[in-house]
Amino acid sequence: MHFFSNMSYIFWLEAILRLLLGFILSGVIGLERNSWNKPAGFRTHALVGISAVLIMLCGEYMSNKYDMDPSRIPAQLLSGIGFIGAGTILRDGFNVKGLTTAASLLVVTCIGLSIGSGFYFGGIATTVISYLVLSYSYLLTDNLDHFNTMDIEVTIKENKTQAIKEIENILNDNNISIKKIHTKESDENKIIKIIGKYNNKTKLNTIITAISTLELVLDIEEV
Repeated sequence: MHFFSNMSYIFWLEAILRLLLGFILSGVIGLERNSWNKPAGFRTHALVGISAVLIMLCGEYMSNKYDMDPSRIPAQLLSGIGFIGAGTILRDGFNVKGLTTAASLLVVTCIGLSIGSGFYFGGIATTVISYLVLSYSYLLTDNLDHFNTMDIEVTIKENKTQAIKEIENILNDNNISIKKIHTKESDENKIIKIIGKYNNKTKLNTIITAISTLELVLDIEEV
């Protein structure tokens, strides 16, 4: 009886260690997402991570107590995490946002499962690699990607047709390919939303400044 009580005590200590480690590692990924103002940040990632650890611990506990397959419950979690990931994905015209954050939620789920199963090295290594990918991959992609997406909203006071023509002239002069123009009107002003493509040599700040100096333009904002 004393042996079994010692075994239970060790299991509970191990469970607390795994939950804390899962919280820390998942939180690191969440903090990185927070720094980019993404829809799922520190709290979301930390909660998903410790939930995955708990699910893995639950599978291990039920395996010891009821002699069942410990992988059955974690397998269901991997299927269910897709619902949370889908909630972070937004479509805005030609742009799809939130895919990377959805993928990071899947990563912290797997990290949590690794920590929950006792595979500490795998969980820690994955956290380090994922953090590096999320934080510094732009250094590689910016050099490989020849085109970037411009997404701006221009508020004008009147004469929509004339304003669009003047803005289009500026964009054409700077080799920006217009992919979509959408207008919406309020009681006082009109807003022109423009999505275009430009290469890495184009200075977007200069273009935005040029548009802002147009007489018909009241405000310009990069989305």
